This record gives sequence, structure tokens and C-alpha cells, in this order.
Amino acid sequence: MLIKVENLTKEFQTGEVVTKVLHGLSFTIEQGEFAAIMGPSGSGKSTLMHILGFLDRATSGNYEFEGENVTKLDDNKLARLRNEKIGFVFQAFNLLPRTTVLENVKLPLTYSKDKSDIEARAKKTLESVGLGHRLNYYTNQISGGEKQRVAIARALVNNPSVIFADEPTGNLDSKSGVQIMEILQHLNNAGNTIILVTHETYTSEHAKRIIQIKDGMIENDYQVINRRIAKDGEILK
Repeated sequence: MLIKVENLTKEFQTGEVVTKVLHGLSFTIEQGEFAAIMGPSGSGKSTLMHILGFLDRATSGNYEFEGENVTKLDDNKLARLRNEKIGFVFQAFNLLPRTTVLENVKLPLTYSKDKSDIEARAKKTLESVGLGHRLNYYTNQISGGEKQRVAIARALVNNPSVIFADEPTGNLDSKSGVQIMEILQHLNNAGNTIILVTHETYTSEHAKRIIQIKDGMIENDYQVINRRIAKDGEILK
């Protein structure tokens, strides 16, 4: 089991006002799953992803990651886990400006324990998402779809236990969005665990499982039967 949460809650306090965002969530994620956390704006899905990805802490409840209870870990240990075990893909790409595609993907490796063959590993990862021909391009010289592929490569280069994709098609046209979802499916088929956060039904149906969040609670949790399957063959260029 990769992730197990029990009675997870999250509250934010502003002055004397307390806003309850998550209300006792419990579920598990197995290694190799492709799960979509789906819900409307304000449902708590992004807050949940931040907690699962060690970007924030729950107010109460238990969170086990790879069998370890991480609820009580200090910030330094959480930061180490985040760097070694988690890959993030965000809607806004979050790439370094005035920096090449290759340099963006090399960055996580400079903070990892294994610093061997950094350039070769980054190049291989970029080739795996169809960007071997863009290594020395600057990030302002490539399309939105290509920027998101760079973000996926950066998330993948450290061989994380799980990749979180937060609205990864939100800033893309429909064709580029489909290509990004196909890449995520290919990665999952190769054994990578993917957790997708989205409000779009079409995007969520690329996953194998959908966890629907509403008002900070799990409204539904089910396997996708009529899944939108990625095309066979190479990733579209």
C-alpha cells in the first residue's frame, strides 16, 4: 500500500474565523494506481493534494506513506520525502524562466542523493516524453503542451513513488490536453503511480479510479469502466 489516510481533517484559521476544508477523509492508494481526485472549485481537492504531497499538514487524522506514519514528521524529514518520493505537475507549469528545457529537468537531481550521470538521466527522461529534440530550447521558445511535457519530465526524473498532476490540462488547448493525458496514461501503464487532481469529467476519465470530493468529503469512489484509453504506439510529437 502506498498511501493510507484515516479521518483526515484540515482547518484554516483567520483571526477568530475557522474554515473547515476537509472533514474526516479515509481512503487508500495502491502502488501503480491511476486515481483522479475530482471535484468543483472549493471542494478541498487541492488542499488534499497538498497534504498528500507533503506541501501542507493535516489538522488531525493519520497519514501513512509507504507504511510510515508521516503525520508527526518534522519539516526537514517531510522536505526530504517530498524531494525523493514525490513528483509534481502543475497547471501553470512552474518552469524556471530564461533556462533551457534540459536545465529545468536537471534541477531536481541536484538535490537528490544520487548525483551520478545527471545530464544523461535528464536527457533520457526528456526523450521519454518526446522532447529529445528540444533539450537546448529555452522555456519561452516552446509551446504550452511542450512546457507541460517538460514539467512531467522534471517530475519523473527522480523516479518518484507517485506523481501528482494538479489540473495538468487547464492551460492547454484540447489537442495538447489529450496528448498530456496520453503521456500520463503511458507512464501509468509503465508502472508509475499517478494521482490526478481535476474538475473536468473528460480529463478524469483517463484515470482508472475516480474519487469525487464535495464540500470536503468523499461523495463517491469508483473504478472507471468506460476509460478513455491512450492510443497505442509512440507519444504524439
